[in-house]
Amino acid sequence: MTSRLLVIEPQPSPLQASLDLALTPESGVSCARANWDSNIIERLGQSNAHLIIAVAVPLVPPVNELFLWLQDHPIPTPPILAILPEAAEQVSLRPVFEVADDFMLTPVRGEELRARIERLLANQSDELEAAHGQITEALGLGQLVGEDPAFVQVIKMIPMLGKAALPVLITGETGTGKEMCARAIHHLSPRRNFPFVAVDCGAIPDHLFENELFGHVRGAYTDAHADQKGLIALAHKGTLFLDEIDALSLRLQTKLLRFLQECTYRPLGSDRFIRADVHVIAATNRDIEECVREKQIRSDLYFRLNAMRLNLPPLRERRVDIELLALHFLKLQPGAARSKPKKLLPAALRKLALYDWPGNVRELSNAIQRAALLADGPNILPEHVSLPLSESTDEIASEDFRHGRARVIEAFEKRYVEDLLRKHNGNVTRAAFEAGKDRRAFGRLKKKYGLHS
Repeated sequence: MTSRLLVIEPQPSPLQASLDLALTPESGVSCARANWDSNIIERLGQSNAHLIIAVAVPLVPPVNELFLWLQDHPIPTPPILAILPEAAEQVSLRPVFEVADDFMLTPVRGEELRARIERLLANQSDELEAAHGQITEALGLGQLVGEDPAFVQVIKMIPMLGKAALPVLITGETGTGKEMCARAIHHLSPRRNFPFVAVDCGAIPDHLFENELFGHVRGAYTDAHADQKGLIALAHKGTLFLDEIDALSLRLQTKLLRFLQECTYRPLGSDRFIRADVHVIAATNRDIEECVREKQIRSDLYFRLNAMRLNLPPLRERRVDIELLALHFLKLQPGAARSKPKKLLPAALRKLALYDWPGNVRELSNAIQRAALLADGPNILPEHVSLPLSESTDEIASEDFRHGRARVIEAFEKRYVEDLLRKHNGNVTRAAFEAGKDRRAFGRLKKKYGLHS
Protein backbone atom coordinates (compact mmCIF):
# COMPACT_ATOMS: atom_id res chain seq x y z
CA MET A 1 0.00 0.00 0.00
CA THR A 2 1.33 3.48 -0.90
CA SER A 3 1.82 5.76 2.11
CA ARG A 4 0.59 9.34 1.73
CA LEU A 5 2.74 12.23 3.02
CA LEU A 6 1.83 15.88 3.43
CA VAL A 7 4.88 18.17 3.39
CA ILE A 8 4.27 21.66 4.80
CA GLU A 9 7.18 23.90 3.75
CA PRO A 10 8.08 27.51 3.00
CA GLN A 11 8.32 28.70 -0.58
CA PRO A 12 10.97 28.28 -1.79
CA SER A 13 12.02 25.39 0.43
CA PRO A 14 15.65 25.33 1.59
CA LEU A 15 15.40 21.55 2.08
CA GLN A 16 14.12 20.68 -1.40
CA ALA A 17 17.18 18.54 -2.27
CA SER A 18 17.06 16.53 0.99
CA LEU A 19 13.32 15.91 0.60
CA ASP A 20 13.71 14.81 -3.02
CA LEU A 21 16.42 12.34 -1.97
CA ALA A 22 14.23 10.83 0.78
CA LEU A 23 10.97 10.82 -1.19
CA THR A 24 12.02 9.02 -4.39
CA PRO A 25 9.38 6.99 -6.33
CA GLU A 26 11.11 3.83 -5.07
CA SER A 27 10.39 4.79 -1.43
CA GLY A 28 6.76 3.71 -1.80
CA VAL A 29 5.22 7.04 -0.75
CA SER A 30 3.15 9.67 -2.52
CA CYS A 31 3.70 13.26 -1.53
CA ALA A 32 1.37 16.27 -1.40
CA ARG A 33 2.78 19.72 -0.63
CA ALA A 34 1.39 22.76 1.14
CA ASN A 35 2.85 26.18 2.01
CA TRP A 36 2.97 27.84 5.42
CA ASP A 37 0.12 30.35 5.31
CA SER A 38 -3.02 31.35 7.22
CA ASN A 39 -5.01 28.46 5.70
CA ILE A 40 -2.71 25.70 6.94
CA ILE A 41 -5.01 24.63 9.81
CA GLU A 42 -7.91 24.18 7.39
CA ARG A 43 -5.65 22.29 4.96
CA LEU A 44 -4.51 20.00 7.78
CA GLY A 45 -8.12 19.11 8.67
CA GLN A 46 -8.83 18.10 5.05
CA SER A 47 -5.74 15.92 4.69
CA ASN A 48 -5.88 12.12 4.48
CA ALA A 49 -2.10 11.77 4.91
CA HIS A 50 -0.41 8.98 6.87
CA LEU A 51 2.44 11.31 7.93
CA ILE A 52 2.95 15.08 8.08
CA ILE A 53 6.41 16.61 7.57
CA ALA A 54 6.49 20.17 8.90
CA VAL A 55 9.53 21.99 7.49
CA ALA A 56 9.90 24.98 9.83
CA VAL A 57 13.05 26.39 8.26
CA PRO A 58 13.04 29.37 8.57
CA LEU A 59 10.76 29.57 11.64
CA VAL A 60 7.92 31.61 10.12
CA PRO A 61 4.93 32.77 12.28
CA PRO A 62 2.39 30.21 10.93
CA VAL A 63 4.56 27.41 12.37
CA ASN A 64 3.93 28.40 15.97
CA GLU A 65 0.32 29.27 15.15
CA LEU A 66 -0.27 25.71 13.93
CA PHE A 67 1.45 23.98 16.83
CA LEU A 68 -0.13 26.28 19.43
CA TRP A 69 -3.52 25.51 17.89
CA LEU A 70 -2.83 21.75 17.96
CA GLN A 71 -1.68 22.08 21.57
CA ASP A 72 -5.04 23.67 22.52
CA HIS A 73 -7.13 21.38 20.24
CA PRO A 74 -5.86 17.78 20.69
CA ILE A 75 -7.60 16.42 17.59
CA PRO A 76 -6.54 13.07 16.06
CA THR A 77 -3.80 13.70 13.48
CA PRO A 78 -1.30 11.46 11.70
CA PRO A 79 2.24 11.45 13.12
CA ILE A 80 4.09 14.75 12.66
CA LEU A 81 7.82 14.98 11.87
CA ALA A 82 9.08 18.54 12.44
CA ILE A 83 12.28 19.79 10.77
CA LEU A 84 13.64 22.75 12.74
CA PRO A 85 16.51 25.26 12.40
CA GLU A 86 19.46 24.33 14.59
CA ALA A 87 19.92 27.87 15.94
CA ALA A 88 16.29 28.39 17.00
CA GLU A 89 15.54 29.37 20.61
CA GLN A 90 14.23 26.52 22.78
CA VAL A 91 11.39 28.67 24.18
CA SER A 92 9.95 29.37 20.74
CA LEU A 93 10.10 25.66 19.87
CA ARG A 94 8.32 24.40 23.02
CA PRO A 95 4.87 24.02 21.32
CA VAL A 96 6.56 22.04 18.52
CA PHE A 97 8.26 19.69 20.96
CA GLU A 98 4.97 19.05 22.83
CA VAL A 99 2.93 18.25 19.71
CA ALA A 100 5.32 16.70 17.16
CA ASP A 101 5.98 12.94 17.28
CA ASP A 102 9.60 13.40 16.15
CA PHE A 103 11.87 16.25 15.10
CA MET A 104 15.14 16.81 13.25
CA LEU A 105 17.51 19.78 13.31
CA THR A 106 19.23 21.19 10.24
CA PRO A 107 21.34 20.29 8.40
CA VAL A 108 19.26 17.30 7.29
CA ARG A 109 20.75 14.28 5.54
CA GLY A 110 18.47 12.49 3.09
CA GLU A 111 19.30 9.00 4.40
CA GLU A 112 18.46 9.95 7.99
CA LEU A 113 15.25 11.66 6.91
CA ARG A 114 14.18 8.52 5.02
CA ALA A 115 14.88 6.36 8.10
CA ARG A 116 12.78 8.65 10.33
CA ILE A 117 9.90 8.56 7.83
CA GLU A 118 9.99 4.76 7.60
CA ARG A 119 10.00 4.40 11.39
CA LEU A 120 7.01 6.72 11.90
CA LEU A 121 5.04 5.02 9.11
CA ALA A 122 5.86 1.58 10.54
CA ASN A 123 4.67 2.60 14.02
CA GLN A 124 1.42 3.92 12.58
CA SER A 125 0.96 0.76 10.52
CA ASP A 126 1.29 -1.39 13.66
CA GLU A 127 -1.27 0.76 15.49
CA LEU A 128 -3.69 0.61 12.56
CA GLU A 129 -3.26 -3.15 12.28
CA ALA A 130 -3.93 -3.56 16.01
CA ALA A 131 -7.02 -1.35 15.81
CA HIS A 132 -8.21 -3.18 12.70
CA GLY A 133 -7.70 -6.48 14.51
CA GLN A 134 -9.77 -5.32 17.48
CA ILE A 135 -12.60 -4.11 15.24
CA THR A 136 -12.53 -7.31 13.22
CA GLU A 137 -12.60 -9.43 16.36
CA ALA A 138 -15.55 -7.43 17.68
CA LEU A 139 -17.39 -7.95 14.39
CA GLY A 140 -16.59 -11.62 14.36
CA LEU A 141 -17.20 -12.58 17.98
CA GLY A 142 -19.46 -9.79 19.23
CA GLN A 143 -22.67 -11.76 18.66
CA LEU A 144 -21.36 -15.00 20.20
CA VAL A 145 -22.45 -14.61 23.83
CA GLY A 146 -21.50 -17.14 26.48
CA GLU A 147 -19.23 -17.91 29.44
CA ASP A 148 -19.78 -21.65 29.85
CA PRO A 149 -16.43 -23.50 29.48
CA ALA A 150 -17.87 -25.80 26.79
CA PHE A 151 -18.84 -22.75 24.71
CA VAL A 152 -15.66 -20.78 25.43
CA GLN A 153 -13.58 -23.68 24.09
CA VAL A 154 -15.47 -23.42 20.80
CA ILE A 155 -15.06 -19.65 20.58
CA LYS A 156 -11.30 -19.91 21.14
CA MET A 157 -11.02 -22.01 17.97
CA ILE A 158 -12.73 -19.49 15.67
CA PRO A 159 -9.79 -17.08 15.08
CA MET A 160 -7.57 -20.05 14.21
CA LEU A 161 -10.17 -21.41 11.79
CA GLY A 162 -10.33 -17.97 10.14
CA LYS A 163 -6.61 -18.01 9.42
CA ALA A 164 -6.62 -21.57 8.03
CA ALA A 165 -7.34 -22.11 4.35
CA LEU A 166 -8.83 -25.57 4.92
CA PRO A 167 -12.54 -26.43 4.67
CA VAL A 168 -14.46 -26.20 7.96
CA LEU A 169 -17.32 -28.44 9.08
CA ILE A 170 -19.64 -26.98 11.74
CA THR A 171 -21.92 -29.42 13.53
CA GLY A 172 -24.57 -28.84 16.16
CA GLU A 173 -28.29 -29.01 16.77
CA THR A 174 -30.68 -26.59 15.12
CA GLY A 175 -30.56 -23.12 16.64
CA THR A 176 -27.06 -23.38 18.13
CA GLY A 177 -25.66 -20.61 15.92
CA LYS A 178 -23.85 -22.44 13.12
CA GLU A 179 -24.25 -19.67 10.53
CA MET A 180 -23.25 -17.04 13.10
CA CYS A 181 -20.04 -18.97 13.77
CA ALA A 182 -19.42 -19.29 10.02
CA ARG A 183 -19.77 -15.51 9.68
CA ALA A 184 -17.39 -15.02 12.61
CA ILE A 185 -14.80 -17.26 10.90
CA HIS A 186 -15.21 -15.16 7.73
CA HIS A 187 -14.83 -11.85 9.62
CA LEU A 188 -11.65 -13.11 11.29
CA SER A 189 -10.10 -14.34 8.05
CA PRO A 190 -8.00 -12.58 5.38
CA ARG A 191 -11.11 -12.85 3.16
CA ARG A 192 -13.20 -10.53 5.38
CA ASN A 193 -13.33 -7.76 2.74
CA PHE A 194 -14.89 -10.12 0.17
CA PRO A 195 -18.40 -11.69 0.04
CA PHE A 196 -19.89 -14.19 2.48
CA VAL A 197 -22.39 -16.24 0.47
CA ALA A 198 -24.74 -18.56 2.38
CA VAL A 199 -26.36 -21.47 0.55
CA ASP A 200 -29.29 -23.36 2.10
CA CYS A 201 -28.74 -26.74 0.47
CA GLY A 202 -32.08 -28.06 1.71
CA ALA A 203 -34.05 -25.24 0.07
CA ILE A 204 -32.78 -25.71 -3.50
CA PRO A 205 -34.36 -28.50 -5.61
CA ASP A 206 -31.94 -31.08 -7.01
CA HIS A 207 -32.56 -30.14 -10.62
CA LEU A 208 -31.69 -26.46 -9.94
CA PHE A 209 -28.74 -26.93 -7.60
CA GLU A 210 -26.00 -27.19 -10.24
CA ASN A 211 -27.27 -24.07 -11.97
CA GLU A 212 -27.44 -22.17 -8.66
CA LEU A 213 -23.96 -23.26 -7.60
CA PHE A 214 -22.04 -23.19 -10.89
CA GLY A 215 -24.10 -20.79 -13.04
CA HIS A 216 -24.64 -21.14 -16.79
CA VAL A 217 -23.69 -19.58 -20.10
CA ARG A 218 -26.07 -18.20 -22.70
CA GLY A 219 -27.81 -20.99 -24.62
CA ALA A 220 -27.13 -23.68 -21.97
CA TYR A 221 -30.86 -24.47 -22.04
CA THR A 222 -34.03 -23.05 -23.59
CA ASP A 223 -34.54 -20.10 -21.23
CA ALA A 224 -30.84 -19.26 -20.78
CA HIS A 225 -30.89 -15.97 -22.67
CA ALA A 226 -27.76 -14.58 -20.97
CA ASP A 227 -24.80 -15.72 -18.92
CA GLN A 228 -25.51 -16.07 -15.20
CA LYS A 229 -22.95 -16.33 -12.44
CA GLY A 230 -23.36 -19.08 -9.88
CA LEU A 231 -22.99 -18.77 -6.12
CA ILE A 232 -19.36 -19.89 -6.29
CA ALA A 233 -18.54 -17.01 -8.64
CA LEU A 234 -20.43 -14.57 -6.39
CA ALA A 235 -18.31 -15.72 -3.43
CA HIS A 236 -15.03 -15.19 -5.34
CA LYS A 237 -12.15 -14.54 -2.88
CA GLY A 238 -14.64 -14.78 -0.02
CA THR A 239 -16.46 -17.53 1.87
CA LEU A 240 -19.03 -20.04 0.61
CA PHE A 241 -21.22 -21.34 3.45
CA LEU A 242 -23.06 -24.59 2.62
CA ASP A 243 -25.77 -25.05 5.26
CA GLU A 244 -27.62 -28.37 5.65
CA ILE A 245 -24.98 -30.16 3.60
CA ASP A 246 -26.66 -33.48 4.49
CA ALA A 247 -29.69 -32.50 2.37
CA LEU A 248 -27.77 -32.96 -0.90
CA SER A 249 -28.43 -36.08 -2.94
CA LEU A 250 -25.54 -38.49 -3.54
CA ARG A 251 -25.35 -37.33 -7.17
CA LEU A 252 -24.92 -33.70 -6.14
CA GLN A 253 -22.44 -34.71 -3.46
CA THR A 254 -20.28 -36.17 -6.23
CA LYS A 255 -20.39 -32.85 -8.12
CA LEU A 256 -19.52 -30.94 -4.96
CA LEU A 257 -16.66 -33.31 -4.12
CA ARG A 258 -15.06 -32.79 -7.52
CA PHE A 259 -15.26 -29.02 -7.03
CA LEU A 260 -13.63 -29.31 -3.57
CA GLN A 261 -10.86 -31.61 -4.83
CA GLU A 262 -9.93 -29.68 -7.96
CA CYS A 263 -10.95 -26.14 -6.94
CA THR A 264 -12.48 -25.74 -10.40
CA TYR A 265 -16.01 -25.82 -11.78
CA ARG A 266 -17.69 -25.63 -15.17
CA PRO A 267 -20.82 -23.47 -15.67
CA LEU A 268 -23.66 -25.30 -17.37
CA GLY A 269 -23.24 -25.19 -21.15
CA SER A 270 -19.66 -23.91 -20.97
CA ASP A 271 -16.71 -25.62 -22.64
CA ARG A 272 -14.13 -24.43 -20.11
CA PHE A 273 -13.39 -24.82 -16.41
CA ILE A 274 -13.04 -21.86 -14.05
CA ARG A 275 -10.70 -21.86 -11.07
CA ALA A 276 -12.50 -21.08 -7.82
CA ASP A 277 -10.99 -19.03 -5.02
CA VAL A 278 -13.35 -19.51 -2.08
CA HIS A 279 -13.14 -20.74 1.51
CA VAL A 280 -15.74 -23.47 1.99
CA ILE A 281 -17.57 -23.85 5.31
CA ALA A 282 -20.24 -26.55 5.59
CA ALA A 283 -22.76 -27.16 8.37
CA THR A 284 -25.26 -29.79 9.46
CA ASN A 285 -27.58 -30.30 12.42
CA ARG A 286 -27.51 -34.09 12.08
CA ASP A 287 -25.06 -36.66 13.42
CA ILE A 288 -22.83 -36.59 10.35
CA GLU A 289 -20.88 -39.71 11.30
CA GLU A 290 -24.15 -41.62 11.48
CA CYS A 291 -25.13 -40.19 8.07
CA VAL A 292 -21.87 -41.57 6.67
CA ARG A 293 -22.50 -45.01 8.23
CA GLU A 294 -26.00 -45.07 6.74
CA LYS A 295 -24.63 -44.09 3.28
CA GLN A 296 -26.54 -40.80 3.28
CA ILE A 297 -23.32 -38.82 2.97
CA ARG A 298 -20.35 -39.96 0.92
CA SER A 299 -17.40 -40.81 3.13
CA ASP A 300 -14.92 -39.09 0.79
CA LEU A 301 -16.98 -35.87 0.91
CA TYR A 302 -17.11 -36.14 4.70
CA PHE A 303 -13.32 -36.48 4.98
CA ARG A 304 -12.82 -33.57 2.58
CA LEU A 305 -15.15 -31.26 4.56
CA ASN A 306 -13.98 -32.44 7.98
CA ALA A 307 -10.48 -30.96 7.58
CA MET A 308 -11.31 -28.56 10.43
CA ARG A 309 -14.19 -29.23 12.84
CA LEU A 310 -16.31 -26.98 15.06
CA ASN A 311 -18.90 -28.73 17.22
CA LEU A 312 -21.41 -26.40 18.92
CA PRO A 313 -22.84 -27.59 22.25
CA PRO A 314 -26.64 -27.44 22.73
CA LEU A 315 -27.98 -24.90 25.19
CA ARG A 316 -28.95 -27.58 27.73
CA GLU A 317 -25.24 -28.43 28.03
CA ARG A 318 -24.30 -24.80 28.73
CA ARG A 319 -26.95 -23.83 31.25
CA VAL A 320 -24.63 -21.24 32.76
CA ASP A 321 -25.32 -19.13 29.65
CA ILE A 322 -29.14 -19.20 29.75
CA GLU A 323 -29.44 -16.15 32.00
CA LEU A 324 -26.63 -14.35 30.19
CA LEU A 325 -28.25 -14.92 26.79
CA ALA A 326 -31.72 -14.02 28.07
CA LEU A 327 -30.46 -10.64 29.34
CA HIS A 328 -28.56 -10.12 26.08
CA PHE A 329 -31.67 -10.74 23.96
CA LEU A 330 -33.72 -8.50 26.26
CA LYS A 331 -31.37 -5.58 25.49
CA LEU A 332 -31.86 -6.19 21.76
CA GLN A 333 -35.65 -5.75 21.89
CA PRO A 334 -37.11 -2.78 19.96
CA GLY A 335 -37.04 0.34 22.10
CA ALA A 336 -34.58 -1.10 24.64
CA ALA A 337 -31.89 1.35 23.58
CA ARG A 338 -34.19 4.37 24.11
CA SER A 339 -35.60 3.29 27.47
CA LYS A 340 -34.67 1.07 30.38
CA PRO A 341 -34.88 -2.62 29.36
CA LYS A 342 -37.51 -4.73 31.03
CA LYS A 343 -36.37 -6.79 33.98
CA LEU A 344 -36.54 -10.58 34.18
CA LEU A 345 -37.69 -11.49 37.68
CA PRO A 346 -35.93 -14.40 39.46
CA ALA A 347 -38.98 -16.67 39.11
CA ALA A 348 -39.01 -16.09 35.34
CA LEU A 349 -35.28 -16.80 35.14
CA ARG A 350 -35.83 -20.02 37.09
CA LYS A 351 -38.47 -21.09 34.60
CA LEU A 352 -36.01 -20.46 31.75
CA ALA A 353 -33.27 -22.40 33.57
CA LEU A 354 -35.46 -25.51 34.07
CA TYR A 355 -36.36 -25.83 30.39
CA ASP A 356 -34.30 -28.06 28.07
CA TRP A 357 -34.43 -25.78 24.98
CA PRO A 358 -34.69 -28.24 22.08
CA GLY A 359 -34.58 -25.21 19.75
CA ASN A 360 -31.47 -23.93 21.56
CA VAL A 361 -30.37 -20.29 21.35
CA ARG A 362 -32.84 -19.44 18.59
CA GLU A 363 -35.75 -20.73 20.68
CA LEU A 364 -34.54 -18.74 23.70
CA SER A 365 -34.34 -15.58 21.59
CA ASN A 366 -37.93 -16.10 20.41
CA ALA A 367 -39.10 -16.78 23.97
CA ILE A 368 -37.55 -13.54 25.26
CA GLN A 369 -39.02 -11.54 22.40
CA ARG A 370 -42.45 -13.02 23.10
CA ALA A 371 -42.16 -12.39 26.86
CA ALA A 372 -41.11 -8.76 26.32
CA LEU A 373 -44.22 -8.18 24.18
CA LEU A 374 -46.56 -9.89 26.66
CA ALA A 375 -45.25 -7.95 29.67
CA ASP A 376 -47.12 -4.65 29.91
CA GLY A 377 -45.10 -3.34 32.85
CA PRO A 378 -41.36 -3.07 33.52
CA ASN A 379 -41.06 -6.64 34.85
CA ILE A 380 -41.23 -9.98 33.03
CA LEU A 381 -43.08 -12.50 35.20
CA PRO A 382 -43.20 -16.32 34.89
CA GLU A 383 -46.60 -16.15 33.18
CA HIS A 384 -45.06 -14.05 30.41
CA VAL A 385 -42.55 -16.83 29.64
CA SER A 386 -44.52 -19.19 27.40
CA LEU A 387 -42.72 -22.50 26.89
CA PRO A 388 -44.11 -25.68 25.30
CA LEU A 389 -43.98 -28.86 27.37
CA SER A 390 -42.41 -27.01 30.28
CA GLU A 391 -43.23 -27.43 33.90
CA SER A 392 -45.52 -24.66 35.04
CA THR A 393 -43.99 -22.23 37.49
CA ASP A 394 -47.45 -21.84 39.01
CA GLU A 395 -47.41 -25.56 39.93
CA ILE A 396 -44.01 -25.18 41.61
CA ALA A 397 -45.18 -22.08 43.47
CA SER A 398 -48.29 -23.92 44.70
CA GLU A 399 -46.19 -26.61 46.41
CA ASP A 400 -44.83 -26.19 49.91
CA PHE A 401 -41.17 -25.21 50.26
CA ARG A 402 -39.90 -28.74 51.03
CA HIS A 403 -41.48 -30.36 47.97
CA GLY A 404 -40.58 -27.46 45.69
CA ARG A 405 -36.93 -27.57 46.79
CA ALA A 406 -36.79 -31.37 46.34
CA ARG A 407 -38.14 -31.03 42.82
CA VAL A 408 -35.51 -28.45 41.83
CA ILE A 409 -32.69 -30.45 43.44
CA GLU A 410 -33.70 -33.61 41.58
CA ALA A 411 -33.75 -31.72 38.27
CA PHE A 412 -30.27 -30.36 39.00
CA GLU A 413 -28.88 -33.74 40.09
CA LYS A 414 -30.15 -35.52 37.00
CA ARG A 415 -28.72 -32.96 34.58
CA TYR A 416 -25.43 -32.74 36.50
CA VAL A 417 -24.92 -36.53 36.40
CA GLU A 418 -25.96 -36.63 32.73
CA ASP A 419 -23.44 -33.91 31.81
CA LEU A 420 -20.55 -35.60 33.67
CA LEU A 421 -21.27 -39.00 32.14
CA ARG A 422 -21.42 -37.46 28.69
CA LYS A 423 -18.16 -35.59 29.29
CA HIS A 424 -16.33 -38.78 30.37
CA ASN A 425 -17.96 -41.04 27.75
CA GLY A 426 -19.90 -43.00 30.38
CA ASN A 427 -16.88 -43.67 32.63
CA VAL A 428 -18.44 -43.66 36.14
CA THR A 429 -15.09 -43.64 37.98
CA ARG A 430 -13.85 -40.49 36.25
CA ALA A 431 -17.24 -38.77 36.50
CA ALA A 432 -17.44 -39.54 40.24
CA PHE A 433 -13.89 -38.26 40.78
CA GLU A 434 -14.70 -34.92 39.10
CA ALA A 435 -17.91 -34.64 41.11
CA GLY A 436 -15.97 -35.27 44.34
CA LYS A 437 -18.19 -38.22 45.23
CA ASP A 438 -17.62 -41.87 46.06
CA ARG A 439 -17.98 -44.09 42.98
CA ARG A 440 -20.78 -46.14 44.58
CA ALA A 441 -22.69 -43.01 45.65
CA PHE A 442 -22.37 -41.61 42.13
CA GLY A 443 -23.52 -44.98 40.75
CA ARG A 444 -26.62 -44.82 42.96
CA LEU A 445 -27.47 -41.40 41.54
CA LYS A 446 -27.03 -42.79 38.04
CA LYS A 447 -29.35 -45.66 38.82
CA LYS A 448 -31.87 -43.41 40.60
CA TYR A 449 -32.44 -41.36 37.46
CA GLY A 450 -32.32 -44.32 35.06
CA LEU A 451 -29.23 -43.06 33.23
CA HIS A 452 -27.18 -45.30 30.97
CA SER A 453 -23.45 -45.04 30.26
